[in-house]
Amino acid sequence: MPAVDKLLLEEALQDSPQTRSLLSVFEEDAGTLTEYTNQLLQAMQRVYGAQNEMCLATQQLSKQLLAYEKQHFALGKGDEEVISTLHYFSKVVDELNILHSELAKQLADTMVLPIIQFREKDLTEVSTLKDLFGLASNEHDVSMAKYSRLPKRKENEKLKVEVAKEVANARRKQHLSSLQYYCALNALQYRKRVAMMEPMLGYTRGQINFFKKGAEMFSKRMDSFLSSVSDMVQSIQGELDAEAEKMRVSQQDLIAVNESVYTPDSDVTSPAINRNLIQKAGYLNLRNKTGLVTTTWERLYFFTQGGNLMCQPRGAVAGGLIQDLDNCSVMAVDCEDRRYCFQITTPTGKAGITLQAESKKEYEEWICAINNISRQIYLTDNPEAAAIKLNQTALQAVTPITSFGKKHEVHHPSQNVKNMENDKIIPNESAGIQDSTQLIAPGTPIQFDIVLPATEFLDQNRGGRRANPFGESEDSSKDEEEDSLLQQMFVVRFLGSMAVQSDDTSEVIYEAMRQVLAARAIHNIFRMTESHLMVTSKNLRLIDPQTQVTRTSFELATVTQFAAHQDNRRLIGFVVHLSETLGEEAMSAYVFESNTEGEKICYAISLGKEIIEAQKDPEALAQLMKSVPLTSDGKFMLLNDQSEEDGTLREEGEESEA
Repeated sequence: MPAVDKLLLEEALQDSPQTRSLLSVFEEDAGTLTEYTNQLLQAMQRVYGAQNEMCLATQQLSKQLLAYEKQHFALGKGDEEVISTLHYFSKVVDELNILHSELAKQLADTMVLPIIQFREKDLTEVSTLKDLFGLASNEHDVSMAKYSRLPKRKENEKLKVEVAKEVANARRKQHLSSLQYYCALNALQYRKRVAMMEPMLGYTRGQINFFKKGAEMFSKRMDSFLSSVSDMVQSIQGELDAEAEKMRVSQQDLIAVNESVYTPDSDVTSPAINRNLIQKAGYLNLRNKTGLVTTTWERLYFFTQGGNLMCQPRGAVAGGLIQDLDNCSVMAVDCEDRRYCFQITTPTGKAGITLQAESKKEYEEWICAINNISRQIYLTDNPEAAAIKLNQTALQAVTPITSFGKKHEVHHPSQNVKNMENDKIIPNESAGIQDSTQLIAPGTPIQFDIVLPATEFLDQNRGGRRANPFGESEDSSKDEEEDSLLQQMFVVRFLGSMAVQSDDTSEVIYEAMRQVLAARAIHNIFRMTESHLMVTSKNLRLIDPQTQVTRTSFELATVTQFAAHQDNRRLIGFVVHLSETLGEEAMSAYVFESNTEGEKICYAISLGKEIIEAQKDPEALAQLMKSVPLTSDGKFMLLNDQSEEDGTLREEGEESEA
């Protein structure tokens, strides 16, 4: 070991500039040593903290390995080997944790503690002695300055003795503090070498002891266990590689499909549509009303489950009920200039939800599926066969006519088969249901427009006084209204009409409703014109709500059957006897959708017929007037007056969408 530089204690009393210069070198060395010791202590404390963290981490790791068994994995089948292996690893980690705890204790005692003691004892002592030496030197300088100022001419022995004594005390104090300071600085040169090596000696011995104990504990009994675990991992990796290759081949096959799979509405002209679905699933846009006039559309996943329409947002665990489809009705609608929109209406007639499909195929299949489900086909023994039979019957029952000019062809379907336009479909007459053929002849065409639009009447009569196209004058209409004992108005939409063979029972009306609604759904005829149905004690009149032009009129005596739908109470129909040009009579069923319950319209028609019969007998008329409340002008008044409801619904516009 080379010699160590020292401060000479003999020169402490003289306190020469050379001694002070050498002292400053020792002080600089002590300052550098203090700074380095602090940095070294931080590094060692970090090592000790990491070792402590290792103890806590291994303890936590052991607990987590045991917790694997308690996890409720949705796909946890076949994890028994993994669980047993992790249990064994947990025991190994616990044993390793004991060794880590011992190592942490050794590092604290043999590495961190010595360096802390060196800093707190030796370096702090040198710093304290430096401060004391500085104070003593200052006191000596002050006393010497005072001694130097003693007067030469007027000597005062007493003062001189006191000052000399003060100088001697200060010099003795400085000498003593300098000796202690010099000794501490000289000893520091040895202590710093010990302080630097002793902690590392403890660190190295602790690590060697840790590894030795670990090797003794695990080297023999862990070899076979680690070998079996390694084999198991390699086997799982082999299975993964084989599965990855399978998925790669499957992915290539799926990518190599036709581009039409990715393109929405790729086959608009002739999509392959399955109209016999009893369940359906896919993404649709749901219309949500966010304000008085503002709406938003949200893309959600919809699926049918039994008689329910379910909705499941993306990321949700399960779907929720959004609409009960039993006995509901579904109609195509025009909505916000969007394509492929349809609306589901509840059995009570209340407008339900509005949905939008992404393609024509999806749009028509959803409508057909909901139509099939609404008829509760899913409850039958063979739902698919029932759906096929229902759609075949619907196809055989439909021949749409979309203009008033072809109205007379309705009553002579057999004579005009060759002359029908492109919008007419003649079904196979051999098919059909036996019961329905007794009510409505197979192949009977359906008329979807009762009259020309009101705008065409205005164009035809713009030159002079407006004339009613049905030969009725406005004055006569007003006179009839004033003379009529009953006058009640309802907001309705015409769905369709067709010739019927019988009016003995209301079943003919229900069958006409079924065929008309089926025809609208199959042929995408969804636009309906809104009218006001005026029920009086003489006739039924359809009035244009904007121009007040009477579109058509039926004598109440010719209405032989009327009924509201049993499930969808907003559907109303009636059978009318019509006179043909050759003097023959024919019967036609007219089907409407009302803004109110159809039973109210039926009650009004029934009351009108009673008034007609009562007018033949004054006593019967008086009795009837007593039983039914009257208005202030002496007319019959219906309960639950419709005028208020009509006023609100009239604002919805002339045309509605089905």
